Amino acid sequence: MGGFDMESLVDATAGAIGSLASTTILYPLDTCKTKYQAELRTPNLRKYRNLSDVLWEAIRKRQVLSLYQGLGTKNLQSFISSFIYFYGYSFFRKLHMERSGFKSVGTKANLIIAAVAGACTVAITMPLDTAASRMQTSDFGKSKGLIKTLSEGTLGEAFDGLGISILLTLNPAIQYTAFDQLKERLLEGKLGNPQSLSALSAFLLGAASKCVATCLTYPAIRCKVMIQAAESSEDREEESEMESRKTVSGALHAIWNKEGFLGFFKGLRAQILKTVLSSALLLMIKEKITKSTWVLFLAIKRFLVLSTSRLKSS
Repeated sequence: MGGFDMESLVDATAGAIGSLASTTILYPLDTCKTKYQAELRTPNLRKYRNLSDVLWEAIRKRQVLSLYQGLGTKNLQSFISSFIYFYGYSFFRKLHMERSGFKSVGTKANLIIAAVAGACTVAITMPLDTAASRMQTSDFGKSKGLIKTLSEGTLGEAFDGLGISILLTLNPAIQYTAFDQLKERLLEGKLGNPQSLSALSAFLLGAASKCVATCLTYPAIRCKVMIQAAESSEDREEESEMESRKTVSGALHAIWNKEGFLGFFKGLRAQILKTVLSSALLLMIKEKITKSTWVLFLAIKRFLVLSTSRLKSS
């Protein structure tokens, strides 16, 4: 472990575990939200009038377990992306403080650091993100495995929505910047143990910061879902029209034509509900297990050092 920055590694591991837990707990809600966002029809032809209609469809078709379609891929993507993001964010933040000589990072620098870490994460995990979205938006009971989902398209199609995903790195950048700034202010006057938030405080700060970030970036989030969505067997549109939606401009044009201005915010409440709960859970779990992760990593490091010493002496 000597080649890694220990603080960044601990932060990354705790963040990845928190992400894995929150993704699993809220996955059925995420599937309902994604299928609701992906549907693009004129109001009188809509299959889903609200979020609960997706759930009732799964119940009616006796496909409740299909609400978990793509969970393995989503968890893999979530774990890897969170590990890379938190490692990069912690590493660049620490590097900035060492070089600048400051004991804390300003809002502007924090935003840039978070955006850079997010862009690196997106570029690496994009194929997994695309596959997870296609599996979630497939008709209930007809989702395919990760390898088959990716092998059906070209390499370029595995990176569908890469541009808008990089743009959406502003979302976690805004969220974690807001969280860190609020956390620092909250802990300034705290006595005893100033390094740790209570579970409730971490949950509330995580929820507030994510709500702000989601509202500011939602139209781009809706476009990304449409670009990555699987084609439904119930859609009877021409292939050329379906293909045009695979670009940002095409998705924006399709939403405007069929649903008008309000279409850009269709599913906003569902997105806020899911992402606020998910991010708040992630940050709460991460905040509470960071100390345990430190203890575990230090124990592993000590064990490796002792083992190496014994091998050399023998």
